[in-house]
Amino acid sequence: MSVLDRLRALLPKNACLSGPAQLLVYECDALTHFRTRPLAVVFPASTEDVQSIVRICRDEGVPFTPRGAGTGLSGGATPAEGGVLIELSRMNRVLSIDAESRLAVVQPGLINAHLSDAARPYGLHYAPDPSSQTACSLGGNVAENAGGPHGLKYGSTERHVLAVKAVLSDGRVVMLGHPTGTSHGLDLRGLFLGSEGTLGIATELVVRLTPNPEVTETLLAPFRTLRPACEAVSTLIREGISAAAIEALDDRTIAAVEASVFRAGYPTDAGAVLLIEFDGTEEDVGESVARTRALLEAAGAMSISSTRDPEQRKVLWRGRKGAFGAMGRLAPDLYVQDAVVPRTKLPEVLEKVCAICDAHGLRLANVFHAGDGNLHPNISYDGRDPDEVERVVRAGREIIEACLAVGGSLSGEHGIGLEKQEFMPLLFNDDDLDAMKRVRDVFDPTRLMNPGKVIPTPRACTETRPPKAVGT
Repeated sequence: MSVLDRLRALLPKNACLSGPAQLLVYECDALTHFRTRPLAVVFPASTEDVQSIVRICRDEGVPFTPRGAGTGLSGGATPAEGGVLIELSRMNRVLSIDAESRLAVVQPGLINAHLSDAARPYGLHYAPDPSSQTACSLGGNVAENAGGPHGLKYGSTERHVLAVKAVLSDGRVVMLGHPTGTSHGLDLRGLFLGSEGTLGIATELVVRLTPNPEVTETLLAPFRTLRPACEAVSTLIREGISAAAIEALDDRTIAAVEASVFRAGYPTDAGAVLLIEFDGTEEDVGESVARTRALLEAAGAMSISSTRDPEQRKVLWRGRKGAFGAMGRLAPDLYVQDAVVPRTKLPEVLEKVCAICDAHGLRLANVFHAGDGNLHPNISYDGRDPDEVERVVRAGREIIEACLAVGGSLSGEHGIGLEKQEFMPLLFNDDDLDAMKRVRDVFDPTRLMNPGKVIPTPRACTETRPPKAVGT
């Protein structure tokens, strides 16, 4: 009996896809550079289903890759050649909410924003808020240790996931961490978070919920150019301003947003805007906003507006969180970088990023988590044009090198996946990479679980591997 026959016997008819047309949409995640057609896509409904699928793949020597909502931007959910894609989107329930302990138990396919919807009647919410939070899954957030605009105050996913039930590569089920947030011995929960589906498949999560703030106020500050906007961010942090979020959009992003369904009322004559949010008590927010206004005025802001109205705030954030979608009007494909630099280096690095893309004749727009230096240069391109794809690849490497040169890091929240694995030796030496391989071998000695991701192959260590163009 083949692996397909065994999977079909295990699962309901509509839970195992293998037709060419059915598999087409699962060839990649939101990074469309890399495409591989899987042998099959399966939809487990429980931990037990995941166990059985993993055991069948292990017995047959077939690689397998977990996938959530497919919103990842580093190729982490791209299936292995001839492998099985384990699609967890049907495991999407809130299993319980303990309002007194401020905890929730959820399945990995639950959409990020839906957890806050479920917690709202209790005066609680789930703090990590990736820009794709209305589409991305919590299991995917765990895989990438996702952040978001409010990560400046509340931190990334790692701070809010207390325990993970996971299926390992041999089919065993383990609980990593503890619902109380305290556990003895090695921090295997911390090791698992951000492991990009290479150490195990999460099937249940115990997450921390956060009380809704008494007051929330959002400021919009346009600047003539991007440099003074970035310099203002460093000033705010240096002066001890404790914002919940500080986001920046350049003029090209503003133009794309304001011409789209995500229109937010950003001034189109600005070279950049800062979107700054505060939450907390009436006294704390009022004091922080007053200090911030004074600092922004001194930094050269063209104007400063603010609102506490929930609907007006939603409009302002719709522009920021819809920025990636707005880029879809510019070209068929989008390449989103994710490097991190020290805040004080933002003006210098952004100028280099713009110069790199201009030199390669590429369309660039910048939108980023300015408060923590997490850059998201967006390059719009046509993946059907091999020459343009090559220029995107070269520009991506040069952007990474520019960020690392000032003490930056490869990724803030999108992960390494396929996109950045060839860059790992730029940041880590051979001993570092060997330690990572040894850890992976402990969890997955057969290397069947999401193979070819994160840790570079010998070829990727020595040369740039251009991605396949869309449609190839």
